[in-house]
Amino acid sequence: MTRMRNVVVAAVMSMAATVPASAATFTVNPTQIFLGGRTATALLTLKNDSDESLRFQLTAFAWQQTPGGEIELTPTQDVVFFPSLLTLGPREERRIRVGSSVVAATLERTYRVFVEELPPVDGGAPGSAVRVLTKMGIPVFIRPAAEKTTATLRDLIVRDGALRFTVANGGSVHFVPKKVQVRGVARDTTPVFERDVPAWYILAGGRREFAFPLPEPDCTRVSSLVVDVEFGSTAVKETLPMPEGACTR
Repeated sequence: MTRMRNVVVAAVMSMAATVPASAATFTVNPTQIFLGGRTATALLTLKNDSDESLRFQLTAFAWQQTPGGEIELTPTQDVVFFPSLLTLGPREERRIRVGSSVVAATLERTYRVFVEELPPVDGGAPGSAVRVLTKMGIPVFIRPAAEKTTATLRDLIVRDGALRFTVANGGSVHFVPKKVQVRGVARDTTPVFERDVPAWYILAGGRREFAFPLPEPDCTRVSSLVVDVEFGSTAVKETLPMPEGACTR
Protein backbone atom coordinates (compact mmCIF):
# COMPACT_ATOMS: atom_id res chain seq x y z
CA MET A 1 0.00 0.00 0.00
CA THR A 2 1.33 3.43 -0.95
CA ARG A 3 2.21 5.66 2.00
CA MET A 4 2.34 9.44 1.65
CA ARG A 5 3.30 12.10 4.14
CA ASN A 6 1.39 15.39 4.33
CA VAL A 7 -0.64 14.78 1.19
CA VAL A 8 -4.15 13.62 0.42
CA VAL A 9 -4.24 11.35 -2.60
CA ALA A 10 -7.90 11.76 -3.63
CA ALA A 11 -11.01 13.50 -2.42
CA VAL A 12 -14.59 12.30 -2.72
CA MET A 13 -17.72 14.26 -1.83
CA SER A 14 -19.98 11.88 0.12
CA MET A 15 -23.67 11.79 -0.70
CA ALA A 16 -26.48 9.25 -0.51
CA ALA A 17 -25.67 5.89 -2.10
CA THR A 18 -28.73 6.16 -4.32
CA VAL A 19 -27.30 9.25 -6.06
CA PRO A 20 -25.33 8.42 -9.22
CA ALA A 21 -21.64 9.28 -9.35
CA SER A 22 -19.90 11.34 -12.02
CA ALA A 23 -16.33 12.44 -12.56
CA ALA A 24 -15.43 15.73 -14.21
CA THR A 25 -12.87 15.31 -16.96
CA PHE A 26 -9.55 17.10 -17.33
CA THR A 27 -6.18 16.28 -18.83
CA VAL A 28 -2.63 17.26 -17.98
CA ASN A 29 0.25 17.31 -20.45
CA PRO A 30 3.08 16.34 -20.29
CA THR A 31 2.91 13.48 -17.79
CA GLN A 32 6.58 13.98 -16.80
CA ILE A 33 8.74 17.11 -16.57
CA PHE A 34 12.52 17.19 -16.93
CA LEU A 35 14.52 20.24 -15.83
CA GLY A 36 18.23 20.96 -15.63
CA GLY A 37 21.01 22.03 -17.95
CA ARG A 38 19.58 24.31 -20.61
CA THR A 39 16.00 23.53 -19.59
CA ALA A 40 15.27 25.92 -16.74
CA THR A 41 11.48 25.82 -17.06
CA ALA A 42 8.77 23.75 -18.73
CA LEU A 43 5.12 24.30 -19.65
CA LEU A 44 2.39 22.20 -18.08
CA THR A 45 -0.89 22.32 -19.99
CA LEU A 46 -4.07 21.81 -18.00
CA LYS A 47 -7.25 21.32 -20.04
CA ASN A 48 -10.85 21.16 -18.90
CA ASP A 49 -12.52 18.58 -21.14
CA SER A 50 -15.94 18.92 -19.50
CA ASP A 51 -18.93 21.18 -20.15
CA GLU A 52 -18.74 22.90 -16.76
CA SER A 53 -16.27 25.16 -15.00
CA LEU A 54 -13.68 23.43 -12.84
CA ARG A 55 -11.48 24.71 -10.02
CA PHE A 56 -7.93 23.45 -9.43
CA GLN A 57 -5.15 23.66 -6.88
CA LEU A 58 -1.48 22.88 -7.61
CA THR A 59 0.99 21.75 -4.94
CA ALA A 60 4.58 20.50 -5.05
CA PHE A 61 6.31 17.81 -2.98
CA ALA A 62 9.79 16.36 -2.76
CA TRP A 63 9.53 12.69 -3.74
CA GLN A 64 11.41 9.75 -2.25
CA GLN A 65 10.61 6.04 -2.06
CA THR A 66 11.18 3.40 0.59
CA PRO A 67 12.94 0.10 -0.24
CA GLY A 68 9.46 -1.46 -0.22
CA GLY A 69 8.36 0.85 -3.04
CA GLU A 70 6.19 3.15 -0.93
CA ILE A 71 6.06 6.81 -1.95
CA GLU A 72 7.19 9.42 0.59
CA LEU A 73 6.22 13.02 -0.10
CA THR A 74 7.30 16.14 1.76
CA PRO A 75 6.02 19.68 0.99
CA THR A 76 8.66 21.73 -0.82
CA GLN A 77 9.32 25.12 -2.36
CA ASP A 78 12.05 23.76 -4.64
CA VAL A 79 9.56 23.55 -7.50
CA VAL A 80 7.81 26.80 -8.38
CA PHE A 81 4.83 27.61 -10.58
CA PHE A 82 2.09 30.17 -10.97
CA PRO A 83 -0.82 30.23 -10.42
CA SER A 84 -1.42 27.68 -7.68
CA LEU A 85 -5.19 28.23 -7.76
CA LEU A 86 -7.16 28.60 -10.98
CA THR A 87 -10.55 28.11 -12.58
CA LEU A 88 -11.05 26.83 -16.11
CA GLY A 89 -14.25 27.34 -18.04
CA PRO A 90 -15.81 24.59 -20.16
CA ARG A 91 -13.27 23.24 -22.71
CA GLU A 92 -10.73 25.87 -21.62
CA GLU A 93 -7.04 25.15 -21.23
CA ARG A 94 -4.22 26.97 -19.44
CA ARG A 95 -0.46 26.71 -19.67
CA ILE A 96 1.42 26.82 -16.39
CA ARG A 97 5.15 27.45 -16.36
CA VAL A 98 7.00 25.14 -13.97
CA GLY A 99 10.54 25.85 -12.79
CA SER A 100 12.93 25.19 -9.93
CA SER A 101 14.51 27.32 -7.24
CA VAL A 102 17.43 24.91 -6.72
CA VAL A 103 20.43 23.97 -8.82
CA ALA A 104 21.19 20.50 -10.11
CA ALA A 105 22.98 18.17 -7.70
CA THR A 106 25.23 15.15 -8.20
CA LEU A 107 22.16 12.92 -8.06
CA GLU A 108 18.90 13.62 -9.83
CA ARG A 109 16.40 15.54 -7.67
CA THR A 110 12.86 14.13 -7.77
CA TYR A 111 9.55 15.86 -7.09
CA ARG A 112 5.86 15.55 -7.84
CA VAL A 113 3.45 18.34 -8.75
CA PHE A 114 -0.14 17.48 -7.90
CA VAL A 115 -3.05 18.93 -9.87
CA GLU A 116 -6.10 18.61 -7.64
CA GLU A 117 -9.68 19.27 -8.66
CA LEU A 118 -11.53 21.32 -6.00
CA PRO A 119 -15.23 21.13 -5.11
CA PRO A 120 -17.55 23.64 -6.84
CA VAL A 121 -17.94 26.91 -4.98
CA ASP A 122 -21.70 26.38 -4.65
CA GLY A 123 -21.26 22.79 -3.54
CA GLY A 124 -23.35 21.48 -6.43
CA ALA A 125 -27.08 21.45 -6.88
CA PRO A 126 -29.12 19.47 -4.29
CA GLY A 127 -29.82 15.92 -5.50
CA SER A 128 -27.22 16.12 -8.27
CA ALA A 129 -24.78 13.32 -9.00
CA VAL A 130 -21.91 12.64 -6.63
CA ARG A 131 -18.81 14.52 -7.78
CA VAL A 132 -15.67 12.39 -7.66
CA LEU A 133 -12.73 14.75 -7.38
CA THR A 134 -9.53 13.75 -9.16
CA LYS A 135 -5.93 14.37 -8.16
CA MET A 136 -3.07 13.75 -10.60
CA GLY A 137 0.63 13.61 -9.74
CA ILE A 138 3.19 14.74 -12.32
CA PRO A 139 6.81 13.59 -11.74
CA VAL A 140 9.39 16.39 -11.98
CA PHE A 141 13.04 15.45 -12.44
CA ILE A 142 15.94 17.90 -12.07
CA ARG A 143 18.67 16.13 -14.00
CA PRO A 144 22.32 16.22 -12.88
CA ALA A 145 25.10 17.47 -15.15
CA ALA A 146 26.42 13.92 -15.62
CA GLU A 147 23.72 11.33 -16.26
CA LYS A 148 24.62 7.73 -15.54
CA THR A 149 22.34 4.71 -15.30
CA THR A 150 23.59 1.62 -13.50
CA ALA A 151 22.03 -1.07 -11.34
CA THR A 152 23.11 -4.02 -9.24
CA LEU A 153 21.16 -7.15 -8.34
CA ARG A 154 22.13 -8.44 -4.92
CA ASP A 155 21.16 -10.03 -1.60
CA LEU A 156 19.40 -13.09 -3.08
CA ILE A 157 18.07 -15.28 -0.28
CA VAL A 158 15.16 -17.66 0.29
CA ARG A 159 13.32 -16.99 3.54
CA ASP A 160 9.78 -17.76 4.74
CA GLY A 161 8.82 -19.39 1.46
CA ALA A 162 9.85 -16.42 -0.68
CA LEU A 163 12.81 -15.43 -2.81
CA ARG A 164 14.05 -12.05 -1.61
CA PHE A 165 16.39 -9.83 -3.60
CA THR A 166 17.37 -6.19 -4.03
CA VAL A 167 17.75 -4.03 -7.12
CA ALA A 168 19.95 -1.02 -6.27
CA ASN A 169 20.33 2.09 -8.42
CA GLY A 170 23.96 3.17 -8.28
CA GLY A 171 23.55 5.74 -11.05
CA SER A 172 22.81 9.46 -10.99
CA VAL A 173 19.30 9.27 -12.55
CA HIS A 174 16.19 7.17 -12.01
CA PHE A 175 15.14 4.20 -14.08
CA VAL A 176 12.04 2.03 -14.45
CA PRO A 177 12.89 -1.63 -15.05
CA LYS A 178 11.51 -2.95 -18.33
CA LYS A 179 11.46 -6.42 -16.80
CA VAL A 180 12.02 -8.09 -13.46
CA GLN A 181 11.66 -11.83 -13.89
CA VAL A 182 12.12 -14.84 -11.62
CA ARG A 183 12.75 -18.28 -13.10
CA GLY A 184 12.88 -21.65 -11.44
CA VAL A 185 15.16 -24.16 -13.13
CA ALA A 186 15.37 -27.94 -12.58
CA ARG A 187 18.64 -29.82 -12.10
CA ASP A 188 18.67 -30.78 -15.80
CA THR A 189 18.22 -27.04 -16.70
CA THR A 190 14.58 -27.61 -17.67
CA PRO A 191 12.46 -24.51 -16.86
CA VAL A 192 10.02 -25.17 -14.02
CA PHE A 193 8.34 -21.74 -13.83
CA GLU A 194 8.82 -18.21 -15.11
CA ARG A 195 7.14 -15.19 -13.51
CA ASP A 196 7.30 -11.44 -14.14
CA VAL A 197 7.48 -9.31 -10.98
CA PRO A 198 5.82 -5.85 -11.00
CA ALA A 199 8.31 -3.00 -10.73
CA TRP A 200 8.18 0.81 -10.75
CA TYR A 201 10.56 3.77 -10.41
CA ILE A 202 13.88 3.15 -8.69
CA LEU A 203 15.25 6.59 -7.90
CA ALA A 204 18.90 7.64 -8.09
CA GLY A 205 20.84 6.27 -5.13
CA GLY A 206 17.82 4.22 -4.04
CA ARG A 207 16.95 0.57 -3.99
CA ARG A 208 13.93 -1.70 -4.25
CA GLU A 209 13.57 -4.84 -2.17
CA PHE A 210 11.46 -7.62 -3.66
CA ALA A 211 9.82 -10.67 -2.09
CA PHE A 212 8.64 -13.30 -4.57
CA PRO A 213 6.55 -16.16 -3.04
CA LEU A 214 7.81 -19.49 -4.37
CA PRO A 215 4.95 -21.26 -6.18
CA GLU A 216 3.72 -24.64 -5.00
CA PRO A 217 4.02 -27.47 -5.96
CA ASP A 218 6.69 -26.29 -8.47
CA CYS A 219 9.03 -25.32 -5.65
CA THR A 220 10.09 -28.91 -4.89
CA ARG A 221 11.26 -29.42 -8.50
CA VAL A 222 13.53 -26.37 -8.55
CA SER A 223 17.28 -26.73 -8.33
CA SER A 224 18.17 -23.05 -8.79
CA LEU A 225 16.48 -19.68 -8.98
CA VAL A 226 17.40 -17.09 -11.60
CA VAL A 227 16.54 -13.38 -11.43
CA ASP A 228 16.73 -11.27 -14.59
CA VAL A 229 16.43 -7.46 -14.54
CA GLU A 230 16.32 -5.32 -17.69
CA PHE A 231 16.53 -1.51 -17.72
CA GLY A 232 17.20 0.53 -20.81
CA SER A 233 19.55 -1.48 -23.02
CA THR A 234 21.21 -3.17 -20.02
CA ALA A 235 20.45 -6.45 -18.27
CA VAL A 236 21.72 -8.00 -15.04
CA LYS A 237 21.26 -11.57 -13.87
CA GLU A 238 21.98 -13.54 -10.69
CA THR A 239 21.51 -17.22 -9.85
CA LEU A 240 20.86 -18.74 -6.44
CA PRO A 241 21.04 -22.50 -5.76
CA MET A 242 17.84 -23.60 -4.08
CA PRO A 243 18.60 -24.04 -0.36
CA GLU A 244 17.70 -27.40 1.20
CA GLY A 245 14.32 -27.31 2.93
CA ALA A 246 13.36 -24.00 1.28
CA CYS A 247 10.00 -25.40 0.15
CA THR A 248 8.97 -26.42 3.67
CA ARG A 249 6.67 -23.80 5.19
